[in-house]
Amino acid sequence: MGYKILAINPGSTSTKIAVYEDENMLFSKSINHSASELENYKSITDQFEMRKEKVLNTLKENDFNKEDLSAIVGRGGILPPVKPGAYLVNEVMVDRLKNRPIIEHASNLGALISYEIAKEIGVNAYIYDSVAVDELIDVARVLGIPEIKRTCLSHALNSRAMAIKFAKENDRDYKDMNLIVAHLGGGITIAAHKNGQMVDVVSDDEGPFSPERSGRIPVKKVVDMCYSGKYTHKEMLKKIRGKGGIVGHLKTVDIREVEKMIENGNEKAKLIYDALIYQVAKGIGELATVLEGDVDAIILTGGIAYSKNLTKKLSDRIRFIAPVNVLAGENELEALSYGTLRILKGEESYREYIEMVEDLNFN
Repeated sequence: MGYKILAINPGSTSTKIAVYEDENMLFSKSINHSASELENYKSITDQFEMRKEKVLNTLKENDFNKEDLSAIVGRGGILPPVKPGAYLVNEVMVDRLKNRPIIEHASNLGALISYEIAKEIGVNAYIYDSVAVDELIDVARVLGIPEIKRTCLSHALNSRAMAIKFAKENDRDYKDMNLIVAHLGGGITIAAHKNGQMVDVVSDDEGPFSPERSGRIPVKKVVDMCYSGKYTHKEMLKKIRGKGGIVGHLKTVDIREVEKMIENGNEKAKLIYDALIYQVAKGIGELATVLEGDVDAIILTGGIAYSKNLTKKLSDRIRFIAPVNVLAGENELEALSYGTLRILKGEESYREYIEMVEDLNFN
């Protein structure tokens, strides 16, 4: 009998789950949450009980006994900076995510749901490669405004999983490679992996815009907008995350719809599409300098990487840096499960989450 692992990945409008036996997926489901359903909850944390019950119901629908689980793993939420790999979910982590979240984000529910179900059946709950994984080198933290601390928020889970997978498929050790991984999804982040460490990133507010994010924007003009009296604090944040990027220009977050617009002769759509590719290429170029040009490979991943046209155009811009490899898809449930499997097999160790004094001053 193999290890059976439940992986839970809460998103803004869905909760994706999968059950694996070792590296074999037994079943998966994306549980969708309509806007009308979610508007009944004042905060994301308030959605906890509803989402948990839907996860348990999905197990029942698939005739799977939760008592057979060896472990449960949730998408790591937005915590103060953490190390890569696995953390055991404990009361300290639960308290932080539930009562003092850094940002209200659906991924925070991953640990909460996992912990409650795991307690019921007497197994461990983990998070793996949290959004808040931070391995930045010191020189990458310095900003021009001393009062602002640069921290690392990225698609660490999928970025590291695809880097490790690429190394394995090429009979290399991830810790011996220099890689640039671009996660192309609703948000876009790019990471420089140097000998197994994510030494720097271009986060979703530091580089290219994406379907739902504004990306890097001129600070002076943003300050002017903030003090114009036209927008509330909440409205400005929404312009940066949620209503910025492609959706702000073209009223869609679906890159396939943008490509259809272009096919139908929409010149504005073509300009925005080309600008997205241009900015992602710039971000990858930035990180090539971090690695001093010593780049073994560039990996394009995430949902947008399914677009052969987009990845072809992007590859044409960046292949002078290093060979470009497309590993499309978010692969997050697989990454969560495989990471937890390595813990259960004793191939990796997990950390205990401890909230340090400096964490309380995180900004």
